[in-house]
Amino acid sequence: MEKLSNPQVTIATIKKYDFAFQKKFGQNFLIDEHVLNKIIAAAGVTKDDMVLEIGPGFGTMTQYLAETAREVVAVEIDKALIPVLNETLADYDNVTIINDDILKVDIEKLVHERNDGRPVKVVANLPYYITTPIIMGLLENHVPVDNITVMVQKEVAERMQAGPGTKDYGALSLAVQYYAEPYIAANVPPNCFIPRPNVGSAVIRLNLFEKPPVEVKDEKFMFQIIRASFNQRRKTLQNSVVNGGVPVTKEQIIKALNDMGLSESIRGEALSLEQFAKLSNLLSYI
Repeated sequence: MEKLSNPQVTIATIKKYDFAFQKKFGQNFLIDEHVLNKIIAAAGVTKDDMVLEIGPGFGTMTQYLAETAREVVAVEIDKALIPVLNETLADYDNVTIINDDILKVDIEKLVHERNDGRPVKVVANLPYYITTPIIMGLLENHVPVDNITVMVQKEVAERMQAGPGTKDYGALSLAVQYYAEPYIAANVPPNCFIPRPNVGSAVIRLNLFEKPPVEVKDEKFMFQIIRASFNQRRKTLQNSVVNGGVPVTKEQIIKALNDMGLSESIRGEALSLEQFAKLSNLLSYI
């Protein structure tokens, strides 16, 4: 069939299936060929690759991925979209559609069965309400992934690549940058979607590290400190961490900050990933 990147084809498909967009699934379907080509290029998809696509929608991007990759496994939560996908992707014999919630799929098992355990590339136009849980699930579970190239809300993309001392810098920035190197490949205006979202979007690629850029004795403990530090941004780091339920005393934090040559009144937003790692390592001796 003709490509769904043609808005007329998407509109005709909506009418044919009397499809109702589900707000609970955050459905906004991409209809811009230029943006689709940018996503494929940013992901670096080749004929050697297996691609895991999250939320294929009508299969607009899936059509492009199927022509570029060796195999595409598309996970779609909305069962109303399965008959549509069966039609729009009927011409491609290298696409498997799974009707499930990506947060419940055993991706590691999928990768071992379909790709001999070799890292896959993840590509997605993510629903904004669930962007962070999906990305953090892929990163924290150490799934065999080469890179993750996703369309997200523009401000979320900016948070992912923000550095210390900026307004966008926070726990998400540090979490993403611990596991991957992020870069924004394209900004995407609302008119590239049906229906139009209320905010701008961005395509961000996360290149996963083979090993994190900092050495941490206890990952979970470091992220506990990070989350507490940003829960009360206007407070000093020592107050935020103690109030955030981290099992350390104010005196212990002050000593660790002094050992690092940092001010006792410093806020979490001023610390780099490397400094949070060092602080975590000092406090975990206690």
